Amino acid sequence: MTEAVAGVVTVGAMIATPLLPQRGLARKVLSSVVVTGLFATTTVNAVRRWGPARAGAAAGTTAVVTAAVERFGTLTGVPFGRYAYTGALQPQVAHVPVIVPMAWFAMSLPARETAHAALGEQSTMAKRIALGSAAMTAWDLFLDPQMVGEGYWAWARRGVYRGIPLSNFVGWFITGLGVMAMLEAMLPAADATYERAASDPHLVGTYGYMAAMETVGFARYFRDPVVAAVGGAAMVPVAVTAIFRRLGR
Repeated sequence: MTEAVAGVVTVGAMIATPLLPQRGLARKVLSSVVVTGLFATTTVNAVRRWGPARAGAAAGTTAVVTAAVERFGTLTGVPFGRYAYTGALQPQVAHVPVIVPMAWFAMSLPARETAHAALGEQSTMAKRIALGSAAMTAWDLFLDPQMVGEGYWAWARRGVYRGIPLSNFVGWFITGLGVMAMLEAMLPAADATYERAASDPHLVGTYGYMAAMETVGFARYFRDPVVAAVGGAAMVPVAVTAIFRRLGR
C-alpha cells in the first residue's frame, strides 16, 4: 500500500511539473515531492527484499556518503567541476539540499538492479558496479539540464551539454562506482549460495519507468529534443534490455 501511494504521488508530480511555470514555487515543491516519492518507493522495495535493517542502513549510508561528496564538490570542484547550490531547494544541510542525497539512493538501487537484469547470465559484481554506475550517470543526462534550468544549482563555467561541463558526468560515474560498490556490500544482488539471484522486478520497473517518462517529458513537454535524444539513448537501451531479460527469466 505504501509503495502504491508513493508511486501514484510520484507519477502525478512528474506529470504536473512541466505544466507549471518554470522556476515557480509549485515546481520547487513538486521537485521535492518527486524525489521523496522515488526515495520512498525504492526504500519500500529494498525493505521487501533485504529487510528493514539492511535497507535502512544502505539508504542512510548512501545518503550520508553522497551528501559528503556533494559538499566536498561544492568546496573544491572535485569530482564534478565547479558548481554551487542556490537557496532554491530547502531544507539544506551544509549548503546541500536534503533531497539530493535522497535522490542518489532513490535511483542508484534501481540502476544496480537494472544493470543486473541487463547483464543476465554474464552478471558479476564488477560488471554490475560498472554498468550500474553508467546507468545512474545516464539518468543525470536528464536530471542536470532540468535542475540547472530551474535554478537549483549553477556551474562556474558553461559546459558543452546544455551548459553543463562534461566533468560533471565523469564525476557522476566515479561517484557511482563507489555507491554501487556499497550497495553490493550492503544489499547484494547475489550471495554465496546463488551467484545469479534474480533482479528485483519492482526496482527494474522503476528505472524503466523513469527512462520512458524522462524521454517523453523532454521531447513533448519540456520541448528539448536534444536532451530527450541524448538521455533517451543512454537510459532506454539498458532499461529495455533489462526488462526483456527479466521477463524472459
